Amino acid sequence: MSQSVRTRPEGSGQALSEAYDTALLDLDGVVYTGGSAIAHAVDSLATAHRGGMRLAYVTNNALRTPDAVAGHLTELGIPTGADDVITSAQALARLIAEQVPAGARVLVIGGEGLKVALRERGLEPVESADDEPVAVAQGYGGPELAWGRFAEACYAIARGVPWFASNTDLTIPSARGIAPGNGAAVEVVRIATGAEPQVAGKPLPPMHRETILRTGAERPLVVGDRLDTDIEGAFNGGVDSLLVLTGVTDGPQLLAAPPRHRPTFVDADLRGMLTGQPEVTGVNDGFRCGGWMAKAGSGGLELEGDGEALDGLRALCAVAWTAAGEGSCELDGGKALARLEL
Repeated sequence: MSQSVRTRPEGSGQALSEAYDTALLDLDGVVYTGGSAIAHAVDSLATAHRGGMRLAYVTNNALRTPDAVAGHLTELGIPTGADDVITSAQALARLIAEQVPAGARVLVIGGEGLKVALRERGLEPVESADDEPVAVAQGYGGPELAWGRFAEACYAIARGVPWFASNTDLTIPSARGIAPGNGAAVEVVRIATGAEPQVAGKPLPPMHRETILRTGAERPLVVGDRLDTDIEGAFNGGVDSLLVLTGVTDGPQLLAAPPRHRPTFVDADLRGMLTGQPEVTGVNDGFRCGGWMAKAGSGGLELEGDGEALDGLRALCAVAWTAAGEGSCELDGGKALARLEL
């Protein structure tokens, strides 16, 4: 699929919750962090839903079942059903089911979410490489996953059994900080076997396909905080995206984003779903948004004016992305970003 290179965030005369029929929302860093709802998330989602927008929650974490995720969201004040949750375990189970016989045995290296997803596709989860599995399914199994589980995967893969992984995120946030994610566990098996898994989760197409099949979305908007999973996943799926700055992405990372990591829209938090988005316009040798004017100078990115900090960031994105073209911007944006105090 050929896509034009995005050189600036887009504007929207409509509230995004009206312009799109379904929000495909990442969870951690977007809706909650450390188990608690992010500021403005509960009210913003309720308002969007009342206005007719479908809300679907899309996660690369294959450990929890959709029922468990829905229960957590409901406890936070966001009424959610299991059908509103799409996990990488579900995408992985579909990917495997399309390649193996019905009722086949699958060696599971992971948790309950992966087992439930496999059973939903009519496959039988097993625990040992000696159980004659026809596939290995690896997903995040939590911090207590035993080292011996990786050995079982290696034994099966060495016998020629195809290997599938829910996702390859190297890290996962926890209440105590950043912990190893499923991608780190995948690396253990990769190093030991020399094999390469088929991967289902964000940002790859199987995950996007799963969300569309389960939601029936016609005009979806991906909402996320990570450039390399959420925004790249939207890019790969050919759909629009909203980056919120409540998670891991900061100003320098956004300015340096290559084309596949450039969101359609940028906003502070989920309140951005309820409003239109300002236009970024080219003026002489720079770009204007709101009360800010940004341009490229000899010392890096320059910013003049005053107003909403996000408007300044949007204008800087336009300068940086235009200068970078199909690559990553190397212009120093530190001084300009410091003016915004994001």
